[in-house]
Amino acid sequence: MATLASMEELERNRRTPVEIEVPASTAWPIVLAFGFTLMFAGLLTSASVSALGLVLGVAGCVGWFRELFPYEHEETVPVVFEEHRVTTKRRVVERVPIAPELVRVWLPLKTYPISAGVKGGVAGAVAMAVLACTYGVLRAGSIWYPINLLAATVYGQSLKLGPAQLNSFHSDSFAIAIILHGIGSIFVGLLYGAMLPMFPRRPIVLGGLIAPPLWSGLLYSTMQLLNPLLASHINWFWFIASQVAFGVVAGVVVVRQQRVSTRENLPFVLRAGIEAPGTVRQRKSEENRP
Repeated sequence: MATLASMEELERNRRTPVEIEVPASTAWPIVLAFGFTLMFAGLLTSASVSALGLVLGVAGCVGWFRELFPYEHEETVPVVFEEHRVTTKRRVVERVPIAPELVRVWLPLKTYPISAGVKGGVAGAVAMAVLACTYGVLRAGSIWYPINLLAATVYGQSLKLGPAQLNSFHSDSFAIAIILHGIGSIFVGLLYGAMLPMFPRRPIVLGGLIAPPLWSGLLYSTMQLLNPLLASHINWFWFIASQVAFGVVAGVVVVRQQRVSTRENLPFVLRAGIEAPGTVRQRKSEENRP
Protein backbone atom coordinates (compact mmCIF):
# COMPACT_ATOMS: atom_id res chain seq x y z
CA MET A 1 0.00 0.00 0.00
CA ALA A 2 2.86 2.37 0.79
CA THR A 3 4.43 1.67 -2.53
CA LEU A 4 1.15 2.26 -4.34
CA ALA A 5 0.61 5.56 -2.48
CA SER A 6 4.11 6.78 -3.28
CA MET A 7 3.60 5.96 -6.95
CA GLU A 8 0.30 7.86 -6.99
CA GLU A 9 1.98 10.84 -5.31
CA LEU A 10 4.82 10.75 -7.83
CA GLU A 11 2.36 10.64 -10.70
CA ARG A 12 0.44 13.56 -9.20
CA ASN A 13 3.63 15.60 -8.81
CA ARG A 14 4.55 14.94 -12.41
CA ARG A 15 1.24 16.30 -13.60
CA THR A 16 1.34 19.35 -11.31
CA PRO A 17 2.33 22.50 -13.22
CA VAL A 18 5.82 23.69 -12.38
CA GLU A 19 6.84 27.32 -12.66
CA ILE A 20 10.27 28.36 -13.82
CA GLU A 21 11.93 31.72 -14.31
CA VAL A 22 13.11 32.66 -17.79
CA PRO A 23 14.57 35.89 -19.19
CA ALA A 24 11.85 38.44 -19.80
CA SER A 25 10.85 39.23 -23.36
CA THR A 26 12.47 42.36 -24.77
CA ALA A 27 12.62 44.14 -28.12
CA TRP A 28 15.88 45.98 -27.49
CA PRO A 29 18.06 43.48 -29.45
CA ILE A 30 15.90 44.11 -32.53
CA VAL A 31 16.23 47.88 -32.05
CA LEU A 32 20.02 47.52 -31.76
CA ALA A 33 20.24 45.36 -34.90
CA PHE A 34 18.05 47.78 -36.84
CA GLY A 35 20.23 50.66 -35.70
CA PHE A 36 23.42 48.99 -36.91
CA THR A 37 21.71 48.20 -40.22
CA LEU A 38 20.80 51.85 -40.74
CA MET A 39 24.31 52.98 -39.79
CA PHE A 40 25.89 50.87 -42.53
CA ALA A 41 23.09 51.60 -45.01
CA GLY A 42 23.82 55.28 -44.58
CA LEU A 43 27.26 54.75 -46.08
CA LEU A 44 25.52 54.10 -49.42
CA THR A 45 22.62 56.54 -49.05
CA SER A 46 22.99 59.61 -46.85
CA ALA A 47 24.42 60.76 -43.52
CA SER A 48 20.95 61.25 -42.04
CA VAL A 49 20.27 57.51 -42.28
CA SER A 50 23.50 56.77 -40.42
CA ALA A 51 22.62 59.37 -37.78
CA LEU A 52 19.23 57.73 -37.21
CA GLY A 53 20.95 54.34 -37.01
CA LEU A 54 23.40 55.71 -34.44
CA VAL A 55 20.55 56.98 -32.26
CA LEU A 56 18.73 53.65 -32.45
CA GLY A 57 21.97 51.74 -31.78
CA VAL A 58 22.71 53.76 -28.63
CA ALA A 59 19.11 53.39 -27.47
CA GLY A 60 19.24 49.65 -28.09
CA CYS A 61 22.48 49.30 -26.11
CA VAL A 62 21.14 51.31 -23.17
CA GLY A 63 17.81 49.50 -23.13
CA TRP A 64 19.42 46.06 -23.42
CA PHE A 65 21.89 46.78 -20.61
CA ARG A 66 19.06 47.96 -18.37
CA GLU A 67 17.43 44.56 -18.89
CA LEU A 68 20.52 42.91 -17.39
CA PHE A 69 21.92 45.40 -14.87
CA PRO A 70 21.80 45.86 -11.94
CA TYR A 71 19.74 42.65 -11.99
CA GLU A 72 18.28 40.49 -14.72
CA HIS A 73 14.65 40.94 -15.61
CA GLU A 74 12.89 37.59 -15.52
CA GLU A 75 9.37 36.30 -15.80
CA THR A 76 7.69 33.20 -14.43
CA VAL A 77 6.09 30.74 -16.81
CA PRO A 78 4.30 27.48 -16.00
CA VAL A 79 5.63 24.16 -17.26
CA VAL A 80 3.23 21.27 -17.80
CA PHE A 81 4.56 17.80 -18.49
CA GLU A 82 2.81 16.04 -21.33
CA GLU A 83 2.99 12.40 -22.22
CA HIS A 84 3.48 11.77 -25.91
CA ARG A 85 2.38 8.39 -27.13
CA VAL A 86 3.20 7.32 -30.64
CA THR A 87 0.26 5.47 -32.17
CA THR A 88 -0.38 4.16 -35.63
CA LYS A 89 -3.09 2.25 -37.46
CA ARG A 90 -0.66 0.49 -39.75
CA ARG A 91 0.03 -3.17 -39.17
CA VAL A 92 3.05 -3.44 -41.44
CA VAL A 93 6.28 -1.48 -41.10
CA GLU A 94 7.12 0.28 -44.33
CA ARG A 95 10.72 0.61 -45.46
CA VAL A 96 12.16 3.57 -47.31
CA PRO A 97 13.41 2.33 -50.70
CA ILE A 98 17.09 3.17 -51.14
CA ALA A 99 19.12 2.30 -54.20
CA PRO A 100 21.85 -0.23 -53.32
CA GLU A 101 24.53 1.80 -55.06
CA LEU A 102 23.97 4.86 -52.85
CA VAL A 103 26.28 5.21 -49.86
CA ARG A 104 26.75 7.77 -47.14
CA VAL A 105 28.25 11.00 -48.42
CA TRP A 106 31.92 11.47 -47.60
CA LEU A 107 34.32 14.24 -48.34
CA PRO A 108 36.79 13.28 -51.08
CA LEU A 109 39.61 10.98 -49.98
CA LYS A 110 41.96 12.83 -52.33
CA THR A 111 42.16 16.51 -53.12
CA TYR A 112 44.39 18.90 -55.00
CA PRO A 113 47.37 20.59 -53.31
CA ILE A 114 47.55 24.33 -52.82
CA SER A 115 49.98 24.61 -55.72
CA ALA A 116 47.29 23.26 -58.08
CA GLY A 117 44.94 26.10 -57.13
CA VAL A 118 47.70 28.67 -57.58
CA LYS A 119 48.59 27.29 -61.03
CA GLY A 120 44.94 27.22 -62.05
CA GLY A 121 44.43 30.78 -60.84
CA VAL A 122 47.45 32.08 -62.77
CA ALA A 123 46.44 30.25 -65.95
CA GLY A 124 42.87 31.47 -65.67
CA ALA A 125 44.10 35.02 -65.06
CA VAL A 126 46.10 34.92 -68.30
CA ALA A 127 43.10 33.62 -70.28
CA MET A 128 40.81 36.22 -68.76
CA ALA A 129 43.31 39.01 -69.45
CA VAL A 130 43.68 37.97 -73.10
CA LEU A 131 39.92 38.01 -73.65
CA ALA A 132 39.49 41.31 -71.80
CA CYS A 133 42.28 42.97 -73.78
CA THR A 134 40.71 41.67 -76.99
CA TYR A 135 37.50 43.40 -75.99
CA GLY A 136 39.49 46.59 -75.33
CA VAL A 137 40.98 46.49 -78.83
CA LEU A 138 37.59 45.86 -80.46
CA ARG A 139 35.70 48.33 -78.27
CA ALA A 140 38.11 51.25 -77.94
CA GLY A 141 41.15 50.30 -79.99
CA SER A 142 43.34 50.02 -76.89
CA ILE A 143 44.29 47.22 -74.49
CA TRP A 144 44.49 49.75 -71.65
CA TYR A 145 40.73 50.37 -71.59
CA PRO A 146 39.79 47.22 -69.59
CA ILE A 147 42.88 47.63 -67.39
CA ASN A 148 41.84 51.15 -66.38
CA LEU A 149 38.29 49.90 -65.75
CA LEU A 150 39.57 47.15 -63.47
CA ALA A 151 41.65 49.64 -61.51
CA ALA A 152 38.55 51.84 -61.15
CA THR A 153 36.95 49.27 -58.81
CA VAL A 154 39.12 50.67 -55.99
CA TYR A 155 40.80 53.63 -57.69
CA GLY A 156 38.05 56.05 -58.66
CA GLN A 157 40.55 58.42 -60.28
CA SER A 158 40.60 56.13 -63.33
CA LEU A 159 36.95 56.86 -64.14
CA LYS A 160 37.56 60.61 -63.98
CA LEU A 161 39.86 60.37 -67.00
CA GLY A 162 38.62 61.44 -70.41
CA PRO A 163 37.94 58.96 -73.22
CA ALA A 164 41.39 59.50 -74.71
CA GLN A 165 43.16 59.17 -71.36
CA LEU A 166 41.04 56.13 -70.45
CA ASN A 167 42.51 54.36 -73.48
CA SER A 168 46.11 55.29 -72.64
CA PHE A 169 48.67 53.78 -70.29
CA HIS A 170 48.82 54.94 -66.66
CA SER A 171 51.39 53.35 -64.37
CA ASP A 172 49.32 53.74 -61.19
CA SER A 173 46.18 52.19 -62.72
CA PHE A 174 48.25 49.42 -64.31
CA ALA A 175 49.88 48.50 -60.97
CA ILE A 176 46.54 48.48 -59.15
CA ALA A 177 44.91 46.36 -61.88
CA ILE A 178 47.75 43.81 -61.80
CA ILE A 179 47.52 43.48 -58.00
CA LEU A 180 43.72 43.14 -58.02
CA HIS A 181 43.69 40.69 -60.91
CA GLY A 182 46.48 38.55 -59.46
CA ILE A 183 45.14 38.35 -55.92
CA GLY A 184 41.56 37.69 -57.02
CA SER A 185 42.58 35.04 -59.57
CA ILE A 186 44.77 33.16 -57.09
CA PHE A 187 42.03 33.12 -54.46
CA VAL A 188 39.47 31.82 -56.95
CA GLY A 189 41.99 29.22 -58.15
CA LEU A 190 42.43 28.01 -54.56
CA LEU A 191 38.65 27.83 -54.28
CA TYR A 192 38.52 25.70 -57.44
CA GLY A 193 41.18 23.38 -56.03
CA ALA A 194 39.04 22.83 -52.93
CA MET A 195 35.68 22.49 -54.72
CA LEU A 196 36.40 20.44 -57.84
CA PRO A 197 37.22 17.17 -55.96
CA MET A 198 33.69 17.28 -54.53
CA PHE A 199 32.19 17.13 -58.04
CA PRO A 200 34.10 14.29 -59.70
CA ARG A 201 31.72 13.68 -62.61
CA ARG A 202 31.54 17.09 -64.30
CA PRO A 203 34.11 19.37 -62.64
CA ILE A 204 34.71 21.56 -65.70
CA VAL A 205 30.98 22.10 -66.26
CA LEU A 206 30.58 23.34 -62.69
CA GLY A 207 33.77 25.37 -62.51
CA GLY A 208 33.68 26.85 -66.00
CA LEU A 209 30.04 27.12 -67.06
CA ILE A 210 27.91 27.32 -63.91
CA ALA A 211 29.91 29.19 -61.28
CA PRO A 212 31.10 32.17 -63.44
CA PRO A 213 27.58 33.28 -64.52
CA LEU A 214 26.44 33.00 -60.89
CA TRP A 215 29.02 35.39 -59.47
CA SER A 216 28.74 37.60 -62.57
CA GLY A 217 25.03 38.00 -61.81
CA LEU A 218 25.87 38.82 -58.20
CA LEU A 219 28.30 41.53 -59.33
CA TYR A 220 25.75 42.87 -61.82
CA SER A 221 23.13 43.27 -59.10
CA THR A 222 25.49 45.01 -56.67
CA MET A 223 27.63 47.12 -59.01
CA GLN A 224 24.80 49.63 -59.53
CA LEU A 225 24.91 50.35 -55.79
CA LEU A 226 28.67 50.21 -55.25
CA ASN A 227 29.85 52.14 -58.30
CA PRO A 228 27.15 53.20 -60.80
CA LEU A 229 29.65 55.07 -63.00
CA LEU A 230 31.79 51.97 -63.36
CA ALA A 231 28.72 49.82 -64.11
CA SER A 232 27.86 52.08 -67.04
CA HIS A 233 31.27 51.36 -68.67
CA ILE A 234 31.17 47.55 -68.34
CA ASN A 235 30.03 45.36 -71.23
CA TRP A 236 28.47 42.52 -69.30
CA PHE A 237 28.45 40.10 -72.25
CA TRP A 238 32.24 40.31 -72.55
CA PHE A 239 32.55 40.31 -68.77
CA ILE A 240 30.71 36.98 -68.46
CA ALA A 241 32.69 35.57 -71.40
CA SER A 242 35.94 36.50 -69.63
CA GLN A 243 34.73 34.83 -66.42
CA VAL A 244 33.80 31.66 -68.30
CA ALA A 245 37.22 31.62 -69.98
CA PHE A 246 38.84 31.94 -66.58
CA GLY A 247 36.71 29.13 -65.13
CA VAL A 248 37.36 26.68 -67.99
CA VAL A 249 41.11 27.27 -68.14
CA ALA A 250 41.54 27.25 -64.36
CA GLY A 251 39.44 24.10 -64.06
CA VAL A 252 41.39 22.27 -66.76
CA VAL A 253 44.72 23.17 -65.13
CA VAL A 254 43.54 22.15 -61.66
CA VAL A 255 42.08 18.76 -62.64
CA ARG A 256 45.31 17.83 -64.45
CA GLN A 257 47.38 18.17 -61.28
CA GLN A 258 48.30 15.22 -59.09
CA ARG A 259 45.97 14.67 -56.16
CA VAL A 260 47.09 14.16 -52.58
CA SER A 261 45.38 12.16 -49.83
CA THR A 262 43.23 14.03 -47.35
CA ARG A 263 43.27 13.50 -43.59
CA GLU A 264 39.54 13.69 -42.89
CA ASN A 265 39.20 10.02 -41.89
CA LEU A 266 42.20 10.05 -39.55
CA PRO A 267 41.73 10.41 -35.79
CA PHE A 268 41.85 13.90 -34.36
CA VAL A 269 45.11 13.24 -32.52
CA LEU A 270 46.81 12.45 -35.82
CA ARG A 271 45.39 15.49 -37.59
CA ALA A 272 46.49 17.65 -34.65
CA GLY A 273 50.01 16.23 -34.82
CA ILE A 274 49.84 14.54 -31.42
CA GLU A 275 51.84 11.31 -31.09
CA ALA A 276 49.33 9.26 -29.13
CA PRO A 277 50.36 5.68 -28.18
CA GLY A 278 48.58 3.08 -30.28
CA THR A 279 47.65 5.50 -33.08
CA VAL A 280 51.07 6.44 -34.42
CA ARG A 281 53.65 3.93 -35.52
CA GLN A 282 56.73 4.04 -33.33
CA ARG A 283 60.08 5.00 -34.73
CA LYS A 284 62.61 2.25 -35.37
CA SER A 285 64.97 3.68 -32.77
CA GLU A 286 62.22 3.43 -30.15
CA GLU A 287 61.27 -0.12 -31.19
CA ASN A 288 64.84 -1.31 -30.64
CA ARG A 289 64.99 0.04 -27.11
CA PRO A 290 64.89 -2.62 -24.35
